[in-house]
Amino acid sequence: MRRLCFPLRPTILALFGLVFLGGVAPAAEPARKPNVVFILADDLGWADLTPYGSTFHDTPNLKRLADRSVRFTNSYAASPLCSPTRSSILTGLYPARTGITAPVCHLPAIQLEKRLVAGSPKSRVIQADSLTRLKSEYVTLAEVFKEAGYATAHFGKWHLGHGDGYEPKDQGFDSDTPHTPKAPGPGGGYFAPWKFITDPQFKGKPGEHIDEWMAGEAATFIAAQKGKPFYLNFWMYSVHSPWNGDPKLIEQFKKTVDPKAPQQNPVYAAMVKNMDNAVGKLLDALEAAKVADDTIIVFTSDNGGWAYPPKATDPKGYEDIPATSNAPLRSGKASNYEGGTRVPCLVAWPGKVKAGTSDALFSSVDWFPTLLAMTGVQPKSMPKVDGVDQTPTILGQKPVRDTVYVHFPHGSETQEVGIPGFWPATWVRKGDWKLIRFYAKNDNGTDRLELYNLKDDIGETKNLAAEKPVVVKDLAGLIDAFLKDTEAVVPKANPGFAKQPAAGAPIGWTPGKDAAVATKDGVLVITSTGGDPYIVTRDLPAGEGPYTVEFKMKSGSRGSGQVFWTTADDKGFHRDRSAAFEPKHDGEWHEYALKLSVEKPLTGLRLDPSTAAGEIRLDAIKLKNKEGKTIQSWPNPPAEKK
Repeated sequence: MRRLCFPLRPTILALFGLVFLGGVAPAAEPARKPNVVFILADDLGWADLTPYGSTFHDTPNLKRLADRSVRFTNSYAASPLCSPTRSSILTGLYPARTGITAPVCHLPAIQLEKRLVAGSPKSRVIQADSLTRLKSEYVTLAEVFKEAGYATAHFGKWHLGHGDGYEPKDQGFDSDTPHTPKAPGPGGGYFAPWKFITDPQFKGKPGEHIDEWMAGEAATFIAAQKGKPFYLNFWMYSVHSPWNGDPKLIEQFKKTVDPKAPQQNPVYAAMVKNMDNAVGKLLDALEAAKVADDTIIVFTSDNGGWAYPPKATDPKGYEDIPATSNAPLRSGKASNYEGGTRVPCLVAWPGKVKAGTSDALFSSVDWFPTLLAMTGVQPKSMPKVDGVDQTPTILGQKPVRDTVYVHFPHGSETQEVGIPGFWPATWVRKGDWKLIRFYAKNDNGTDRLELYNLKDDIGETKNLAAEKPVVVKDLAGLIDAFLKDTEAVVPKANPGFAKQPAAGAPIGWTPGKDAAVATKDGVLVITSTGGDPYIVTRDLPAGEGPYTVEFKMKSGSRGSGQVFWTTADDKGFHRDRSAAFEPKHDGEWHEYALKLSVEKPLTGLRLDPSTAAGEIRLDAIKLKNKEGKTIQSWPNPPAEKK
């Protein structure tokens, strides 16, 4: 582990004193450096808090913090997934530079090489193989603060490596509570007794929430410092899966659900409430120790919120309701769209900042130089960082950052069905413009470019790449320079995938769950193996509804059918955004026309042709706008259907 040396900086007053008539004045005491409390939520969405406009979630303690903070509206995590962002906070380096680009630091294998994975015939793109540990060669914030005389403590989730040399105690922290370096989340649930904590010394009362228990432990740490400056990492497990809420809170939120509001899941609302309670206990602890006025507090999230159905909840019954909505942002966690990386960010600096809102750009790589500047801690030799000192911005002066980068060389063609934007990509935002380079996403293996003006189109609904070639060229040049500077592992088209036979491959539709899909005799053939077969299509052209979906279908299955849709709000496919129909499962062709009661541009369609096993054939699928004009179709074959 590389250690830093700090020069002694005694003042002339402290060395020699001041001579007055009648005696010598005592040496002047050096100014006490402020404490730092860094609160990191896990998977908390940009719109999840009361200060960020949520009318369903109840976060009075975070409002209490926001009332004395700068509230950033354009703050970005360095990745749409957790470990890369966590590494960027501690080192000030982009994940592209450190090589930690995926949340794999809990895995037993130690992988420390930046490289591409071997290509799979099923994958269109060869992706990066993320490092599984934060290398000890990087200087961390905790190391700098510790060598400057700070007490350092880590509370909560780590997910940056385990084993000798890679845990919090190896990266500058004096203590680590409750010591779960192998745990990517609170497996088994949030309430004691905890299954994911193996150290027997860390036990809570039966039913106690892990983050609220941690806040009590952090209060003990704070009280014990007695004037010594401290750096406290309070990295919560909330609100990561499992979807596990306090039943009493769930019942409270069930009563306040607004069916027209974007956020409607009572389990997730209960989880947010427990998180807010923990923050409240931490704020109370600072006040009780009489150090609140000497403490800088940061609150942010490691990536965007889970804007999709949670699949499994405890208690059951809420699996089909998206955990949250990041609207008006598009998509959420794991996505390269705004919902994946734009996060809430509050900065309280007593006596320095004026509470208010800032729309300046901020990146998680900026915390390293910014916190050192705010505290006045000066390393003898400042390590190379990618972040910039945001102190002027926090103080309400001119913004210091004009570009933001994210390199996320991972994704899944299958999972992108439910998570729009979960595809290997690099993107840059400069001012209001954002260019996303999706690697090898076009059918011919070339990169897909998407350009959005976030000022006019915060939901990223209209791709302007074809209309703005000059802007694309400028931003693409910035991406190229960024990739070169960080020595990033860049995904590329998989030649093995390109050589796979195209016969039988469906065009434009991806199967989900109990379905396999192919083309045969020019029609789409769905083979259902269970009770929930469906197919999904994305990247729909801009249109204005209400829409009509027309198609021909021949079925040997049974059960009802449904067509779901999504818009840029990306709340996921849900029954309140669908049109039902009753198919005729008689083995003959029948025509169907379904009205979709939505006026916004569509971002996805899901067609559920039945609710049982069997073979279903589809043909002449058309999406029509409000004027009856076909804006997307899946062409008929020239031959007669069989």
